[in-house]
Amino acid sequence: MQVQIHTDHHIEGTEAMSQWASSAVTDALARFSGQISRVEVHLSDENGGKKTSTENKQCMLEARLEGHPPLAVKHHAGNLNQALDGAAVKLVRLIENTLGRTARA
Repeated sequence: MQVQIHTDHHIEGTEAMSQWASSAVTDALARFSGQISRVEVHLSDENGGKKTSTENKQCMLEARLEGHPPLAVKHHAGNLNQALDGAAVKLVRLIENTLGRTARA
């Protein structure tokens, strides 16, 4: 499973941050790793650093499952850790539902 990290121009995409995000995604999706070819992680600060909202960080995850169209989820939170964790939980649920529907069909 390949993990690609993308950030907007308000978030500094350091090597340490890329390793943290890649590790978090890989751990969260480990049981599906044989069925996922790629996961794209998009991290952004929707308010450009302004403190107008407590939940201005966003994480969008897009997973490419074999034999399925891409699956995408978003989660907003107060910091990047919470945004990534929330999006990962949503993506796991979406993958479970998608694979469950395929198995029942």
